[in-house]
Amino acid sequence: MTRFGYTLMCEHTGPRELARDAVHAERSGFDFAVISDHYFPWLDSQGHSPNAWVSLGAIAHATDSVELMSYVTCPTMRYHPAVVAQQAASVGVLSDGRFTLGLGAGENLNEHVVGRAWPPVNVRHEMLDEAVQIIRALFRGDYVNFAGKHFRVDSAKLWDVSEPPPPIGVAVSGAQSAELAGRLADVMIAVEPDAALGKRFDAAGGAGKRRVGQVPISWDPSRDAAIERAHDQFRWFGGGWKVNAELPGVAAFAAASQFVTKDDVAASISCGPDVAAHVRAVQQYVAAGFTDVAVVQIGGDTQPGFLDWAEREFLPALQDI
Repeated sequence: MTRFGYTLMCEHTGPRELARDAVHAERSGFDFAVISDHYFPWLDSQGHSPNAWVSLGAIAHATDSVELMSYVTCPTMRYHPAVVAQQAASVGVLSDGRFTLGLGAGENLNEHVVGRAWPPVNVRHEMLDEAVQIIRALFRGDYVNFAGKHFRVDSAKLWDVSEPPPPIGVAVSGAQSAELAGRLADVMIAVEPDAALGKRFDAAGGAGKRRVGQVPISWDPSRDAAIERAHDQFRWFGGGWKVNAELPGVAAFAAASQFVTKDDVAASISCGPDVAAHVRAVQQYVAAGFTDVAVVQIGGDTQPGFLDWAEREFLPALQDI
């Protein structure tokens, strides 16, 4: 049976509200909650970007049963993989084993802040490969020494790790990342309903493992208001990850999306009050073989209303898929 999740979107929600919304999502009946890990929002109009790991600590303490997942953390530049391992292990303990560590190769938007040159995608995948090896070794609780092409670890050890340790998910968007995920990850993560990604994941060793997808929607009693909000805050989404991973800041995303129209957004993102339309957006992922689908409700100030509506109408309708 497909499991349905809620996205804690750091880019348009403050830290207090993230914890509030996580509790509300659990109460509403979502199976899991994923949280983005950004230093910047995509566009100025989103207006937020609190620290995801501090927020996860509060959320783990405030919730009781909902599964949590980072969606996703880049463990190669802003954070050293040994630090990510410690953060994830602590959240795993705080949540009583409800945490999955989602990892990805990152975006220039967030990683440039540490002043290192943004490497090409092949190098980013090499770095992610080494990072996953380091994190897995640390999750075993032993002393770890590692000397790779990109990272070194000197006699590191984690003293507090949940049992079992957090599963590791890897984000995929093409052949290279799908092969890496199939070989190294417990979970495949994606933001497009592309069945070919799952086939590549399976071929590399991922057969039978979880596949978590993410779909943006813009619920609102007014379809026009929903489209307006989606255009204002989410028009960057259509660029695709080959572009989105490379742009360095909110001004670049604004420039890259300046000719995206409201009609373009309405054609690619489900907008308005129609439950059936939002269910069809989720259904694309189910049809593509995803075991779990997390919904992004666009607009930070709309979350309480969305969660009430989801409990009354959306989640019951999703159960009929």
